[in-house]
Amino acid sequence: MLFRMIRGVLFYQKGKMLLIAFTIALGASLATGMLNVMWDVGEKVNKELKNYGANITVKPKDSSLLSDIYDVGEGEQLNAAYLREDELGKLKTIFWAFNIVDFTPFLDTQAVLPDNSSAKLVGTWFNHHLDLPTGESLDAGVVGMRSWWDVTAGRWLDEKDENAASEIMVGAALAQRMGWQAGDTVHLIASHGERDVTIAGIYDAGGDEDEQMFGTLDLVQALTNRENKVASIEVSALTTPDNELARRAARNPAALSSRDYETWYCTAYVSAICYQIQEVITGSVASAVRQVAESEGTILDKTQLLMILITALSLIGSALGISNLVTASVMERAQEIGLLKAIGAKDRSITGVVMTEILITALVGFVAGYFMGFGFAQLIGHSVFGSAVEMDPKVIPIVAGLIALVTIAGSLPAIRMVLKLRPAEVLHGGH
Repeated sequence: MLFRMIRGVLFYQKGKMLLIAFTIALGASLATGMLNVMWDVGEKVNKELKNYGANITVKPKDSSLLSDIYDVGEGEQLNAAYLREDELGKLKTIFWAFNIVDFTPFLDTQAVLPDNSSAKLVGTWFNHHLDLPTGESLDAGVVGMRSWWDVTAGRWLDEKDENAASEIMVGAALAQRMGWQAGDTVHLIASHGERDVTIAGIYDAGGDEDEQMFGTLDLVQALTNRENKVASIEVSALTTPDNELARRAARNPAALSSRDYETWYCTAYVSAICYQIQEVITGSVASAVRQVAESEGTILDKTQLLMILITALSLIGSALGISNLVTASVMERAQEIGLLKAIGAKDRSITGVVMTEILITALVGFVAGYFMGFGFAQLIGHSVFGSAVEMDPKVIPIVAGLIALVTIAGSLPAIRMVLKLRPAEVLHGGH
């Protein structure tokens, strides 16, 4: 009997049931899409922000300490403390090695130019090939770390070129002041040598780097007699936004309990990655570039909050739509419900029938909405981040629970109407 009643309603009121299912499907699709994007967006936002520079800097412990004491600006050194170039591969052996997406060393000196003025010459990697202790290999350097540079003339210096050690790249402001063009040969004099170099390219960085020159690390090491030495390292790493535990650990990891320490060490907080870098690079101190690290967390938090709000608003809209449609359906069936009450049907039984009908419709809407949400998430992923969004299995029970709550909440006004309905009034035309 129950099955026949439900089948009859679904068939004879198929128009309203389809509208209810469609309303639920819209809410489910938005919830599915937004929740999947929200849980996948962290890594994608981090990857996008990695295009705008490093979020970790590594310096020699002694020079970092003196810089802090005497407030020395970036690039200036008070002593002969250096890091070792041959240890850079160890960055890819830490616990969070796969989160380190790029890194490059720096070593600078003042070079005397042909007009007897001077400019900073920075030695670094460009697309340096590195064989790792793990047996893997990678190419790292400023080509990836300075992706926003606009090479206005010439080309990027290529370390795979056999002439790379005799080439430099020059900032646009310095090239304009000196009247240099890509392809020109320039004579540079440094503290321990001099060399003729060719300008491979002229770049526009939009900052102080436009007054500098960049060459290979080997070139600057040779001109300054600092073989195997680097002054600093920039690291670009995928990180998790800081929380209270990460802030406590950043102040003093030793003060953490063993359980908190393990949680912190095994989470990709920027402070945890810095700590692990210090463990493998001799005499180093690694610190977060706070503006970048904090921006990552702020942007991610605001993006996730926006998606939660969109999800909540879509579900509220679905609840209102369900309420109107279910109420209209009950009003149309008022005589049928009055007759059931007149022949002895209990309110509980009638309510159960109505809710069963709505929940079956909701199930259909949820299934359709989930697959619509899957497509919606992929559309966002490809249009905003240029890659697919990974569908998280835990979204299914969460969205199912939310849809059930929304459906029940939207049906409450109609249920109240069923409970208040009086058979005599309905059957005699008084309602």
